[in-house]
Amino acid sequence: MNKLKLALIGQGRSGRDIHGKFLKTESNLWFEVAAVVELDADRRQRALAEYPGCEVMEDYRSLFGRTDIDLVVNASFSDEHYAITKELLLNGFNVIVEKPMARNYFECSDLIRIAKEKQVTLAVFQQTFLAPYYVAAKRVAESGMLGEIKQVSIRFNGLSRRWDWQTTQMKMGGSVYNTGPHPIGIGLGFLEFDEHVRVEYSKLDLALTSGDAEDYAKIILSAPGKPVVDIEISSIDAFCDYNIKLQGTKGTYKCTTKAYQTKYIVDGENPEQPLIIEPLRNEEGLPLYCTEKLVTHEEQEKYSGSAFDVAVHDFYEMVYENLTKGTPLKVTPEQATQVIRVIETVHAENPLPKKY
Repeated sequence: MNKLKLALIGQGRSGRDIHGKFLKTESNLWFEVAAVVELDADRRQRALAEYPGCEVMEDYRSLFGRTDIDLVVNASFSDEHYAITKELLLNGFNVIVEKPMARNYFECSDLIRIAKEKQVTLAVFQQTFLAPYYVAAKRVAESGMLGEIKQVSIRFNGLSRRWDWQTTQMKMGGSVYNTGPHPIGIGLGFLEFDEHVRVEYSKLDLALTSGDAEDYAKIILSAPGKPVVDIEISSIDAFCDYNIKLQGTKGTYKCTTKAYQTKYIVDGENPEQPLIIEPLRNEEGLPLYCTEKLVTHEEQEKYSGSAFDVAVHDFYEMVYENLTKGTPLKVTPEQATQVIRVIETVHAENPLPKKY
């Protein structure tokens, strides 16, 4: 199999430690890192050793005019995603852009329009849509095992502090732009990316951050005929024991990124109780509380793989199949655009003072 040539913009935590890490593994059957773009001279020098045979350059515009690059990965700073991706698309490149795709709905729509006009591929690196824990939870929700899903709770919480550029509004930081595309994307997935999704409630706040962008977010989404989706991204929750929890009419499923646990009832094993309007009494005539021991089933198991190995592998395979065979993307820029639309709404509803 001939590998396609790839240019990688950025050698930070995402560009090097997620994309670069995968691209250097034997699992990468599809792409060869031919060029690395990085502003920092030390990182450029390191890239020469880490990606044998690659070129390094300071400015991504040095790629313009080249015909030997099949795909460009834009892992620049968040506030640069839109502008750089737009230039790359206009110059005829296929692009993977890191999340967040852009700042707002208009910018996302603009990128999709340009990609279609130029007949190139635009993919947004929301690999969580391919993560084993999300795929498994989605399968359970759709299986009917839990009955009708009434509420989906999503928690990306912990007790931690940050003090880097990701905590500032001027760099498009904060929990919602940075972490938010994952839980918001998951929530929209459980709502089947319904075009009628509404932000029913939102709140942004600061707790432990050193910057002026939020590190606490509460977002509640709804859509007609769909479950309530309750999302939290919090830096001050030390005791959260799940990432996704499904509450259905037949039971509950909860999972972390590593394992799941479920408890549910099965049709026919718990005969329906007839409704009694009068106050309940025991044999002695004393008040009786209606209680019973349901016949339930419980399961728990660990997942194989995570969002940072299996999902990255599957994402790059998806893009390769799209570029070489025209196979439709499973993770679409339209889905990522809907994520940004929610983020844009949440920020509009909760403006925070800018300090920097």
